[in-house]
Amino acid sequence: MTKLNSIGIAKKPKDTLVVVAMSGGVDSSTVAAMMKKEGYNVIGITLKLYNDSKEIASSKQCCAGQDIMDAKRVADKLKIEHKILYFQNKFKEGVIDNFIDSYLNGETPIPCVQCNKTVKFTDLFEEAKRLKADALVTGHYIKSVTENNNTDMYRGIDLNRDQSYFLFNTTKDQLNFLRFPLGGFLKDQTRNIARELDLNVADKPDSQDICFVPNGDYASVIEKFKPNSFSKGNIKNMKGEVIGTHDGIINYTIGQRKGIGISNKKPLYVIKIIADRNEIIVGDKKCLVKTQINLKDLNIITNDQNDFTKELFVKVRSTGRLIKAKITIQKPFANVNLLEEEYGISPGQACVFYLKNNLGYKVLGGGWIKKD
Repeated sequence: MTKLNSIGIAKKPKDTLVVVAMSGGVDSSTVAAMMKKEGYNVIGITLKLYNDSKEIASSKQCCAGQDIMDAKRVADKLKIEHKILYFQNKFKEGVIDNFIDSYLNGETPIPCVQCNKTVKFTDLFEEAKRLKADALVTGHYIKSVTENNNTDMYRGIDLNRDQSYFLFNTTKDQLNFLRFPLGGFLKDQTRNIARELDLNVADKPDSQDICFVPNGDYASVIEKFKPNSFSKGNIKNMKGEVIGTHDGIINYTIGQRKGIGISNKKPLYVIKIIADRNEIIVGDKKCLVKTQINLKDLNIITNDQNDFTKELFVKVRSTGRLIKAKITIQKPFANVNLLEEEYGISPGQACVFYLKNNLGYKVLGGGWIKKD
């Protein structure tokens, strides 16, 4: 019987075809090089997701023109086949339009989750299957454990780089097909491997902004696609009194303190955004405290429903801490009872579930935070 190779498949590496998602950055390039060095049959695929302007192309982002060229150069150096898939229209419909609509609805969207759910792990997944690949390999900092043809997702060991929050919406079929070789590495180790393998992207800066939002200016993106989205409205206090006006609800997020434009003895925070009335509600920081969250569009990726009877943690934002919680599932909804107070929980963000065990923090799934 053939023993399992390094990515948990019962084949010799030379007989194992892997598709590597190559964004042109150091992480995915290093993964492609690692797979090639281990003797796998590697095909690199890069996605063209948007029509990048000069401003976007020069910023620290992924999936733009320069990144595609970097991915091609790495593939040429490694002597692996390289494909470019042109998904601009699908990306516009599945990610950018969703991003804009979410903001106009008074939410704070996470386009990276939508991108992973749509073009990356649906269309790219289907392309890898069409090529008869054994696995789709990415440079995400996520630890995965595969046993008996079942893969579970864990936080990466580099907690500053862990991307499990952004992949909670992965389906079980996708997860069983995906592999994440960098889950056990620190970012510095990845760069060192890239240098040892003499990759030209070893010292390339990480992408920092949302790929289609140059310099973090999401308002300009919304104005470009929906120029009538900046209608003036009222800013009210918690008593319902009008205390100011705003130039468009898309300029505000829950928990925001700066840029409200109202002087007050105590700092004011955005407490609520009421899209159908085009209103912003502001108040003291204590008004942001929450211990109950309702979720919609639930996605569960654990096979063990007993996991939900154990001590659980949740994250309510990508940069947030783990919070102890009790979770009640009623698919496709869930109620989350936080056992610690949290501030500034925003509709449109994800709430992701974790269980701590001897292997680390296992991702059970998650859902989207609903408005009160």
